Amino acid sequence: MATMSAMRRLSTEPVPDEMLARLVQAAVYGPSGSNAQDYQYVLVTDRQVMAKLAPLWSRCVDAYLASVGRTLAATMDDDAFEQMRAAIEYQRDHFADTPALVIPCYHLPKVSADLDGLRGVVTQLGTAGLGRLAAHGGRISLLAEASSVYPGTQNLLLAARTLGLGASLTIWHLMLEREWKAALGIPSEVHTFAVIPIGWPLDAFGPVDHRPVAEVLHRDRW
Repeated sequence: MATMSAMRRLSTEPVPDEMLARLVQAAVYGPSGSNAQDYQYVLVTDRQVMAKLAPLWSRCVDAYLASVGRTLAATMDDDAFEQMRAAIEYQRDHFADTPALVIPCYHLPKVSADLDGLRGVVTQLGTAGLGRLAAHGGRISLLAEASSVYPGTQNLLLAARTLGLGASLTIWHLMLEREWKAALGIPSEVHTFAVIPIGWPLDAFGPVDHRPVAEVLHRDRW
C-alpha cells in the first residue's frame, strides 16, 4: 500500500491473460452490499477496441485538464503538480497502446416495497425520515452500488502492485459515459465506476506521498 503509486506511463508489452484473470479474481473477493455480487468487469485488450476508446479518453482527459485539473491541490507543490500533469498527458497520448483496461460495472437489483416493509421504515425513521429517504433514494442506491464496487477495485489495484504491474484508478470517462458504454456494448441500465489502465510500469514504484494520519484522524467526534 505504501508504494502503490498511480502508474500512468506503461510499457506496450502485453500482460498475460492469466495475470489479468488474477486481478479480476482479486476484485471478486471484495465485499458487496447484501452479498448481492451484481458486479461485472469489462476487460479490454483488443487493439481495435482500444483504438476506438482512445479518442474518447483524450476528450475526457482534456476536459479534466481544462477544468478540475487546473487546480493545484493543497497537498502538492508546483513540481509535483507538473509531474502529475505530464504523466496524465503521456497516458493520453499513448492510450491506444495501453496493454489492458478494466472497467468495473454494477447494476443494483430493484427492491420491491411492500406494506410491512414500509411500516418498518416509518417506525424506525419517522415520516420525516421516510420523506428524506424518498428524496435521496437515488443517491443512496448509487452509493450502494459504489460501495459494492470500489472495495473490489482496491483489491485489484493491490493485486496489480503485488504482481509488479502498474495501474491507475480514473473516473474521467464518466464525462462521456454514454459513448464509452456504446463503444463497449454495456447495457444502458448498468453503471460504470472506473476505467483502470494496466500494464508494466516504465517508472519506479512509490513511496506514496499522502497526508499523515494526525492530519486526518478524528477521535470520538469531529
